[in-house]
Amino acid sequence: MPRIVVTTEPNRRTPDQAVLLDERVSSSDLASDHFAAQLIERIGWALLDADGHEQPALALAAGRSG
Repeated sequence: MPRIVVTTEPNRRTPDQAVLLDERVSSSDLASDHFAAQLIERIGWALLDADGHEQPALALAAGRSG
């Protein structure tokens, strides 16, 4: 069954990837507008969480290179 996975990139601060969403999805699930909307909402939250997780590391890297 297909999966949707949102992870962070490993970096110096957090060498392991954080898995923020790992969900099995069937194409038949998308027949429901409600399910599809909920899925997009969960993906959005996971992306925001991943950005928040990676931003401090990006700021640190920028400070070291500048």
